Amino acid sequence: MYNSRIIGLGKYVPDHVVTNDDLSKIMDTSDEWIQERTGIKERRWIQEGTDDTSAVMGAKAARIAIERADLTKDDIDFIVFATLSPDYYFPGCGVQIQDMLDMKTVGALDVRNQCSGFIYAISVADQFIKTGMYKNVLVIGAEYHSNGLDKTTRGRGVTVIFGDGAGACVLTREEDNTKGILSTHLHSEGKYADKLIVASPSIAHWIPEIMQSPEEDVSYFPYMDGTFVFKHAVVRFSEAIMEGLMANNLKKENIDMLIPHQANLRIAQFIQHKFGLRDDQVFNNIMKYGNTTAASVIIALTEAWEEGKIKEGDHVVLAAFGSGFTWGSAIIKW
Repeated sequence: MYNSRIIGLGKYVPDHVVTNDDLSKIMDTSDEWIQERTGIKERRWIQEGTDDTSAVMGAKAARIAIERADLTKDDIDFIVFATLSPDYYFPGCGVQIQDMLDMKTVGALDVRNQCSGFIYAISVADQFIKTGMYKNVLVIGAEYHSNGLDKTTRGRGVTVIFGDGAGACVLTREEDNTKGILSTHLHSEGKYADKLIVASPSIAHWIPEIMQSPEEDVSYFPYMDGTFVFKHAVVRFSEAIMEGLMANNLKKENIDMLIPHQANLRIAQFIQHKFGLRDDQVFNNIMKYGNTTAASVIIALTEAWEEGKIKEGDHVVLAAFGSGFTWGSAIIKW
């Protein structure tokens, strides 16, 4: 059985920067209020009039990842695309990538696991490679949040958090089982699904009801019980990280780089303190991009690698928790 190894990384974020001060002009909030609660200073939002979408951003990140992998589009055997904000209700973005990159008729799979979407997506790709079914798999995480947020004071608790962007990586076959993705660990707890949710459209509120409703319907905006999510996140993050370490006979001291899902800087700082990690052992970029959901881990991984913070032989830990509730971790020997 093979391992899978990341050989190419890429990211793309829109040029348009939205600062906390910019948001204070359209809702009752402030830079101090946002930074104190989330650690976010600014985020990227797609500007009206540009062609960016989740799929378009994903394609831009994918081209970079493929080039850095020293491969061509024709070397890719399969696509896994993670997003909660696809261009269409269906089909998913994966097939759009196949078309946008003018690929062969390779298979394309979409993952709808929100904040843990990239962890789930890379786990799926890892299994395809482990079994020998595919050699090179393209994995993408991308989100277009800004067109679906409540940009009023009513929605400030959620809207200030989210940003747009995409990241991608290429996984390939690795015959040395001591290198690459050593293990992935996935979990869910659906009884708390309503704590972080976009409730519509749904089977209870489908096309006829949408067309007949003359009033604004807030069920189309994201809802989050922030305190409840935070309390669960810090527990599940820790559990997922420890599960991965124990599965590979590793200890906290073996972590060279932890890249957590960029949900809230306070969560990342809590985990860092709990595991006794130095600042240079944890990579955070939520200050610049906000929470880009399924794109956050892969954007952060790409930036950490670009900045030389990940070296050959390092143990890199990826971890995420979010809506569903779903959470997971991946342990990588770089």
